[in-house]
Amino acid sequence: MKATRLLHDAGQSLWLDNISRELLESGTLQHYIDELSVTGLTSNPTIYDHSIKNGATYDSAIAAKLRRGKSGEELFFELALEDLTRTADLFRPIHEKTNGVDGWVSLEVSPLLAYDATRTLAAARDLFARASRPNFFIKIPGTVEGLPAIEEAIFAGIPVNVTLLFSREHYLAAAEAYLRGIERRIEAGLDPSVASVASVFVSRWDSAVAGQVPPALQNQLGIAVAKRTYQAFSALLSSARWRRVYNFGARPQRLLWASTGTKDPKASDILYVKALAAPYTVNTMPEATLKALATHEDVGELLPGDGGDCEEVLTRFAAAGVNLATLATKLQTQGAEAFVKSWNDLLGVISSKSAALGKRGAEVHP
Repeated sequence: MKATRLLHDAGQSLWLDNISRELLESGTLQHYIDELSVTGLTSNPTIYDHSIKNGATYDSAIAAKLRRGKSGEELFFELALEDLTRTADLFRPIHEKTNGVDGWVSLEVSPLLAYDATRTLAAARDLFARASRPNFFIKIPGTVEGLPAIEEAIFAGIPVNVTLLFSREHYLAAAEAYLRGIERRIEAGLDPSVASVASVFVSRWDSAVAGQVPPALQNQLGIAVAKRTYQAFSALLSSARWRRVYNFGARPQRLLWASTGTKDPKASDILYVKALAAPYTVNTMPEATLKALATHEDVGELLPGDGGDCEEVLTRFAAAGVNLATLATKLQTQGAEAFVKSWNDLLGVISSKSAALGKRGAEVHP
């Protein structure tokens, strides 16, 4: 049996970290759903930057929107919403079959708003309303400034994928924001069943310390941090405070493993996937990792709820001079900056495409 199916049967959701119109129209995404147990999808500006820049798939749609006076960010969100609402419809049967636990797609608010909670909330409201799909997550960064927007979005009934989390402490802050939003809904007499996932980035830890720690510690930091976070997740969801909101009809916020593609060519192609196999979690992975996983027939032991040997491993990293708190802050800041760069690159690509298509249209219709 394919390892993709083994993970699915063990209770972990496999989501694809990729989107393009070609993926939809070629039937490839449907194939992944049918054959590789894919039950959801995430997107980000970098993915769209590559899709639009490296082909002509979006040219006709961009040209049509130009004729309607659309441009820049507005044009992009129309393209993304067209793709992701279609994708949400593909996953809708899974969403219904799992009673809303699975079958989700995600769209990110503009990364330029990462440090502006008020505008982030306004953007989240707008995108969720325009998508008009029950299985549609809005991605909001779990930065200090983003946490109030997460709480308010949950209180407003908007499903949220909290992104840019790197540590146990980042996760706990995001979970607290989610829980406050749910508790406020209960106090207001509103339905507390608002879904959320907390996305913890894994492989970037190892990229950050590559070549700076003893060889025996290579490619172990991201997994150890993830295990520590999973231990906190397991403890939190069984706490009295969370059990109380379950009794009112709330649902747990699931933990999502992001950035799980192997960066080190010398390491296993499913290094992070195999290490982080755990029920009631999500692993969102790039196509290359998903395809690699499908060639395996074993996923090993499931992640222990107590975090296993994570504290021992993290102690060894501390002895090697790695300050986890400082590095977590650095990774989150760099992640936010990278998202902004990808966003600006994306808008630059759309601008260039728009200019070229506009010129071509003028030549065709002088």
